Amino acid sequence: MGVGINILGPGNADTPPAAKPGMYQLDIVLKRGNNLAIRDRGGTSDPYVKFKISGKEVFRSRTINKNLNPVWDERVSLLVDSLREPLYVKVFDYDFGLQDDFMGSAYLYLESLEHQRTLDVTLDLEDPQHPKHDLGTLELGVTLSPKEGDFKEAQQHSSMRLSDVHRKAQLWRGIVSISLIEARGLKPMDANGLSDPYVKFRLGHQKYKSKKIAKTLNPQWREQFDFHLFEEHGGFIDITVWDKDAGKKDDFMGRCSIDLSLLSKEHTHKLDLPLDEGEGMLVLLVTLTGAAAVSISDLSVNMLDDPHERHQILQRYGVLRSFRNLKDVGVVQVKVIRAEGLMAADVTGKSDPFCVVELSNDRLQTHTIYKNLNPEWNKVFTFNVKDIHSVLEVTVYDEDRDRSADFLGKVAIPLLHIQNGERKAYALKSKELTGPTKGVIFLEIDVVFNAVKAGLRTLVPIEQKYIEDEPRVSKQLLLQNFTRVRRCILFLINVGCYINSCFEWDSPQRSICAFMLFVLVVWNFELYMIPLALLVPLAWNYILIASGKDTSVDLLAMEDLLEDEDEDYEKDDKVPNPGSSEDWQLSASHVFEDMLASWHFEWIHVMVDPERKSFFNKLYAIQDVCISVQSALDLVASYGERIKNTFNWTVPFLSCLAIVALCVATVLVYYIPLRYIILVWGVNKFTKKLRDPYTIDNNELLDFLSRVPSDVQVVQYRELKLDPSHSPNKRKKNNPG
Repeated sequence: MGVGINILGPGNADTPPAAKPGMYQLDIVLKRGNNLAIRDRGGTSDPYVKFKISGKEVFRSRTINKNLNPVWDERVSLLVDSLREPLYVKVFDYDFGLQDDFMGSAYLYLESLEHQRTLDVTLDLEDPQHPKHDLGTLELGVTLSPKEGDFKEAQQHSSMRLSDVHRKAQLWRGIVSISLIEARGLKPMDANGLSDPYVKFRLGHQKYKSKKIAKTLNPQWREQFDFHLFEEHGGFIDITVWDKDAGKKDDFMGRCSIDLSLLSKEHTHKLDLPLDEGEGMLVLLVTLTGAAAVSISDLSVNMLDDPHERHQILQRYGVLRSFRNLKDVGVVQVKVIRAEGLMAADVTGKSDPFCVVELSNDRLQTHTIYKNLNPEWNKVFTFNVKDIHSVLEVTVYDEDRDRSADFLGKVAIPLLHIQNGERKAYALKSKELTGPTKGVIFLEIDVVFNAVKAGLRTLVPIEQKYIEDEPRVSKQLLLQNFTRVRRCILFLINVGCYINSCFEWDSPQRSICAFMLFVLVVWNFELYMIPLALLVPLAWNYILIASGKDTSVDLLAMEDLLEDEDEDYEKDDKVPNPGSSEDWQLSASHVFEDMLASWHFEWIHVMVDPERKSFFNKLYAIQDVCISVQSALDLVASYGERIKNTFNWTVPFLSCLAIVALCVATVLVYYIPLRYIILVWGVNKFTKKLRDPYTIDNNELLDFLSRVPSDVQVVQYRELKLDPSHSPNKRKKNNPG
């Protein structure tokens, strides 16, 4: 049961007659839908509902899959300052990866509730373009109650109330950790009698999707997800199981839910959940823990400026407590001071900016400063640090009554790049973090963490982010990833050519040195020399960097590549000349993209024409293949760049951690015979499932590399140079990290 709270400003529409000024609380229960419209090829729909007032979306329900008579039972509380604006209710059919289909709309006129207060309402859904179509009904329970205080006072203090509402709505009361272990006896959905199952989780706006397990009815995932718990009395986690199908819509395999109010906290619960509307069951481990140290306060009240509290925090993350609560790595405090020179997003030449601060899946935001291009927020946000390699993202938006918030600028700051106590101006970047946009934001950040815990957490799987955007085909991204892979391959080819030149005696001096080194190493080779040899490039690159040598050549090439990508986006707006091969390729890509964009309009024709159905299934399959190739190229290129960046000291903390690991490996292999090491490794592998049947497997080396930034990420996290006039005064502190 989701709860949303919104503050709405005064309306400017003039459809109904005027109402008495004042604040009202509108409580709505979205109960169910009846005989809704069919929008999917299977004869069903996946409906969800949106509420809008004055053109602004104030609520969105969860999606009910494959159901024309859905039951939501969701509640929303709204504060409205006028009954003149009707509540606009719209129903959509969710389409995976495509534009959602319209299923009907209706108006609820709030003035009709002024004298009745509580009312059960049935809304007939209509399509303005097809008024004679029967699109079903929605059942609502509506309660209207007046709020004390007149309109002017409410308008004057709207910003303050908005801040208080945000504060209550943003701070979570606990964390729900879910370990997806396995499923048993699932329903076969494919012609081969098997399925390719994956699982979707949803708690409010938080969503996760597991990986796909191919060709099995008894999949084992061994994945872990964390949700924030906002409601005091728990909530429901909706779980659905799907069969992945290339070339058509994924098949629904069943659903189940978890009532968190029935689970005790600080205890791990093993749940065997049978699937409704399907076959088989899911095996989960669910743990509810208390709230993390997350807070919002004014600039005058923050813990790290209090000497007593700062001392307690430094003790909490001191060396002596390195092995207590390994998940609690540290704490970060972000002071969002102000912004200057923001982009004007409104027709008045002003903006209504607010700022969103994100760390992994933790997300908090400031209040809105209206009609201002140089806002001052003066807010302090505190987050718990679960991974010191996380990136702090600060995004500035323009609040818009008529549509979703407009993007104004963004910065991404890795926690390990932060200089404690330094008040700094950051130039805002574009959404992709590849180029500048207008304006700067002033931040002051402090990070306190335990280095031992941070190092140990580096060797466990990285936390997944909430599902936001499904992958889509992009010719620019495909070309970029192909170029990155080509650079990695060329590097390997150059190394091979260099080694081959030693055999060819292109340089007698070099060949003699290589031959002597070869004989010396082979004659005296011991296994411990392998990790010892890997220390050599780390030490050599450190000496080069310490001597002042510039190692940013590759990054300059990557910046050029990203700039070329931006230029390609600009070229997409031009009409191509069919005379050249490049323009022909551009024209072909336009045709392909237009086809992708128009698929969701073709479903009616597909249902009645088998040949068209086969054609569009092939296009879906091509799209899946393109996305797979695009992702595979990115994966290969990223790991190649991360290995290089480990040896290049791009992140000194990780390079030092690699040195420690290689030194330990050298000592172990030197003093312990290899057969003992292999024996211990094998015994551990064979007995792991006996000792802990529900353990989540991981590869420490890949987990380590996942923390090293790729070249694209290094460019994205780079700070843009500012005009000297934006250099703020610096306030130095001791660096506890």
